[in-house]
Amino acid sequence: MKSTYRSIFLTSVLTLLAFGGVLYTSCKQDKCKAIVCAYGGTCIDGACKCLPGYEGTSCETVARDKFIGFYNVIEQGTITPLRQYPLAITADPSDVRFVLINNAYNYFSGAITRAQVKGDTLIIPNQQLLGKVIVGWGTMGHTPSYQTGPANFVTMNYEVVDSASGNRIVDDIGLYHDVDNSEPSKWIKY
Repeated sequence: MKSTYRSIFLTSVLTLLAFGGVLYTSCKQDKCKAIVCAYGGTCIDGACKCLPGYEGTSCETVARDKFIGFYNVIEQGTITPLRQYPLAITADPSDVRFVLINNAYNYFSGAITRAQVKGDTLIIPNQQLLGKVIVGWGTMGHTPSYQTGPANFVTMNYEVVDSASGNRIVDDIGLYHDVDNSEPSKWIKY
């Protein structure tokens, strides 16, 4: 009789544990059930993980779009005087992560400088164009009166090296500020 009670008790406990486990797992909500991620993004634990080149809560924004437009550039290099000139940034049709910069340094108008967008950062990888090498990076920002709207300027740090001459002449525009006190270039969107 004692073993019967023990058997009934053990069966009851196991049944309750099994029922509790089924109830617990059936009540657990799928955090990704109602979430749709755009442009190939994947929902992980209730949040979208975007593919490179996309951003936003649902990966709905092409990251480079904030950089695309026309700019008024104000800059002074270590060898160039203070100057102002126009510049245009367009989408690179071959890769959603990249943009094309026309007239960088007020020199590269015939050759397009290619830059990668990572979040609010614009990266110009080392590239040789028209006898010069350009490399640098910049960040998107807001002027105080436009804090709530879209970003309206890029603070750009870069250098241009004249590789055609045997002297290797370097014009620094903020890239090595700590060394030569150069200031970054300001690209103001209009």
